[in-house]
Amino acid sequence: MNPFTLSPLTAICLTFNFLTRLPVPVPTGADGQCPPLAKAVWAFPLVGATVGGIAGLVLIAASALGLNSTASVLIAIAASIVTTGALHEDGLADVADGFGGGSTIDDKLAIMRDSRIGTYGVVALALSLSLKASLLSSVLGLGLGPATLALVASGAVSRAAIVLVMVFLTPARSDGLSAAAGRPHAAAAWLNGAIAAAITIAVLWPRESLFLEPWAGVAAFAAAMTAAAFIGILAQRQIGGQTGDVLGSVQQAAEISALGAITISISS
Repeated sequence: MNPFTLSPLTAICLTFNFLTRLPVPVPTGADGQCPPLAKAVWAFPLVGATVGGIAGLVLIAASALGLNSTASVLIAIAASIVTTGALHEDGLADVADGFGGGSTIDDKLAIMRDSRIGTYGVVALALSLSLKASLLSSVLGLGLGPATLALVASGAVSRAAIVLVMVFLTPARSDGLSAAAGRPHAAAAWLNGAIAAAITIAVLWPRESLFLEPWAGVAAFAAAMTAAAFIGILAQRQIGGQTGDVLGSVQQAAEISALGAITISISS
């Protein structure tokens, strides 16, 4: 299968349409159907970088209005959630409820499909949002520029991490978003990783007023992929594969891990 049968513009529109709520045209084929998402996964980091950039601009605007750092950070995180329609947060909550509350694979999958949120889901979301806010606040101590770049980098690499799990794990269900998306070709997955690595390393490369260690970008990339691998292994053991909710959890864990690595790499 040729992994690059879609034009770059079609692939980018497809990923933005699926991963965000931005008003992007819906690409369709001759049959009137959207192409499988797996054919466009190389563009995932571009979507993540854009979402991070939007959150960064909101962070700058909130600070310019005179809001304190805590309020500015929370508003920036809210902006990213609105941009994506809470797609990944919803997945994290469902996975926490399913893995925490189900006793069998069927039970876990049924709970994950339930639109209601349980205690595990609430706790997972609270911890996720708190960690992101705390880590971003630490980077914000360097200035608005570094914090914005951290959002761009973590957004890009965390979306790329989703593809890692899509490649190595089969869908746990025969239906649902993950099954419909298909399995990415290895070449598209490699390009996805290369783009994410390039974005992350480039925006985090030390320069004037960006007080990070030279290895910051590499560390953020490695941390995100390690988090993705951990969630993937956990999902394989819990439900025998991956689902759309699992992929959302991967993004959240990878984003937090990348921000954590960036925080650790702040030069003293």
